[in-house]
Order: sequence, then C-alpha cells, then structure tokens
Amino acid sequence: MKTTFKSTARSFALAALLVGFAGTASAKIQTMASPDTKDIAIGLNDVFVPGGFDSEADAYVVASGLFPNGCYSWKGANVKKVDEFNHEVQSFATVSQGLCIMVLVPFNKEIRLGKLSTGTHNLKFLNGDGTFMQKTMTIE
Repeated sequence: MKTTFKSTARSFALAALLVGFAGTASAKIQTMASPDTKDIAIGLNDVFVPGGFDSEADAYVVASGLFPNGCYSWKGANVKKVDEFNHEVQSFATVSQGLCIMVLVPFNKEIRLGKLSTGTHNLKFLNGDGTFMQKTMTIE
C-alpha cells in the first residue's frame, strides 16, 4: 500500500511539473507569435495634385503606390516646410514581421498639406532610397 501511495504522489508531482513547463512554453510561443512592427520610409508611384485650392482652404494631394506584400500598412506622411513655397513630403509604412501574403498591395492615400500661401508651391516627395518625385501646386 505504501508503494502505491508513493507512486501516486510521484505521478502527481510529475504531472504538476509538466503542466508548469507547458504553461511556460505556451507563454514563450505566444510571445514569439506576436509580430514585431517597424516603420520604414516608402516610395510613391504617383501623386495626384488637385487644383482649385485657395489660401483659406486646407490643401491636399493623393499619393498612390504599391506595398511589396501584405505585411505593409500605411502609417502616414511627414510634411516639412523648407520655406514658404518649397515643401518636402516623406511617406511611411508600418511593417509587421511574420507570415504575409506575398502579393503587391496597391494603396491611395490623401496627404494633407495644410493652408498654403497664394502662389506656386514645389512639392518634393522623398522615397526611402534617396530618390524623389517633384510636383507643383498652384494656390489661388
């Protein structure tokens, strides 16, 4: 009878130990499965510059491009005013690490430039690789 009790006690202790390890392993797997993200500068394929803005309205442009896969999502754009009529725009995407659908994903996003002075503005859209695209916008 004594050996059966010891054997049962050992079985319970072993089961408790295995459950503890399984819980720790499960937590590590969940931590590894949660995707890390990072923000990167992206290039644009084209920018549409609508007309008809005046100095009282918020000006905007519509940027379009292709993300290389499904892990990319639009983050936003930084608009830097170099001087009164020259502006630099840098677009960013958030990239999640993990399994991604491997197809090109098109996007069209509105980029707000704010209120601009009357005149012709030069807009320089910077890509992540050092190249840029230049457009002009006339504010009435």
